[in-house]
Amino acid sequence: MGSKRLNNPVVGVDMGGTKILAGVVTEEGNIIGMAKRATKPADGADKVIERIVRTVQDAVANAKLKLDDIAGIASGTPGPLDPDSGIVISAPNLGWDNVPLAKLLSRALDMPVFIENDVNIGTLGEAALGAGKGVKDLIGIFVGTGIGGGIILDGMLWQGWRKTAGEVGHMILLPEGPLCGCGRRGCAESLASRTAIERDILAGIALGRESLVPEILKREDKTRLTSGILAEALKKGDPLVGEVIGRTQYYLGLLVASIVNFIDPEMVILGGGVVVALGDDFLVPIRRVAYQYFINQRNAKDVKIVPAKLGDNAGVLGAAVYARQRLA
Repeated sequence: MGSKRLNNPVVGVDMGGTKILAGVVTEEGNIIGMAKRATKPADGADKVIERIVRTVQDAVANAKLKLDDIAGIASGTPGPLDPDSGIVISAPNLGWDNVPLAKLLSRALDMPVFIENDVNIGTLGEAALGAGKGVKDLIGIFVGTGIGGGIILDGMLWQGWRKTAGEVGHMILLPEGPLCGCGRRGCAESLASRTAIERDILAGIALGRESLVPEILKREDKTRLTSGILAEALKKGDPLVGEVIGRTQYYLGLLVASIVNFIDPEMVILGGGVVVALGDDFLVPIRRVAYQYFINQRNAKDVKIVPAKLGDNAGVLGAAVYARQRLA
């Protein structure tokens, strides 16, 4: 690291299929400069990596710093990856296979760069600076287009032997259930993600069920059922949406209970676009089902089931925490 001190700011990058978000983060966990760009994965890996580099440079400039003031960078990245070699093994949303992301970014920015799965990074951010601050053992479950998870044990991210721990979205909750994007049936993701919610609502409408969703989609000039549209329909008492969301809450409750029965964490944090859009009330039935299915009922409600706190900044802050852990 040469003259760069460990207490210098780091850059956390949150990269997804639609946007790249970079933030300069101080040792105290404060974001002092940010920048954002569209990912545009159709342009290919080289162009996306150029955009990441420019986004990092812009964030550093917005913090009124130079690259030489930055101790290191970490990026949360979708898909299975190897954090030790810095290679993204497969990221279907980006169209990537075996991309040496850390090496390419390190070469372009002339500093240490680390990568980790984006949901692991979000969980680490919530553990260190968000809803789980001060908690040693916790699980993060993020419900959006899919369902992802992260595991924190004794304050550290648990990666697993093959570095792919935390794939809670592919725990089987209903054998012979709906087909999941992974090709298997009955995964939590196939039952309780926004994709699953949209599938079930549109199927109900196709069968003639009454719903406000078509009217809202037309008004908003959208073809996809976003989390915001779900929230509006639910608030207005849409019976079909209410039924599908109720089923979603039941399956998420089963998922939480299964994870708690296996790992026995102090806390489960639920985040992601669906949870944020539907608000804290969305968690009430999830808690009720989860507590009912805990095998250990003694002090069951001492296991906290809480919403995430960091919102869109979870990825950036988690990546910054991860960078400091890797640099230490």
